[in-house]
Amino acid sequence: MAALASLIPKCRAGLLVPAQCSRLDSVRFASKKSGGSSKNTGGKSPGKRYGFKKQDGNFVHSGNILATQRLMRYHPGAHVGMGTNKTLYALEDGYVRFTKEVYVPPPRSPETIQVITKLPKGAVLYKTFINVMPLKQEGKFKLVDLV
Repeated sequence: MAALASLIPKCRAGLLVPAQCSRLDSVRFASKKSGGSSKNTGGKSPGKRYGFKKQDGNFVHSGNILATQRLMRYHPGAHVGMGTNKTLYALEDGYVRFTKEVYVPPPRSPETIQVITKLPKGAVLYKTFINVMPLKQEGKFKLVDLV
């Protein structure tokens, strides 16, 4: 009999009628407000905007930034300087030229051991150089008649 009495729902307020007890016991409120989880909060920072800023054939002034990079993707060519964070900038006024040149690393260097050994036989490595062709050409001579 005691077991059956424990199965019958009891009213929390002893003064209420048993018909109203079942309605009040079924209503339940949250003790804490639900909040989102705090996991995976990364990835919301803006991009760093790496890459080339001036394209092939563009005119640049001295000091203009040509490319920003984290690793050495672009290499400085003629009349191009490199900053401490590998930013390439123009040293003279002129037109931008991109060139790809065959790269042969020196023998027994760490780069040769890491890179060349993993390439298929006959593969060729290229490096991209950014050059500035100045407006005033150096080494441009005119022939002069001897008197």
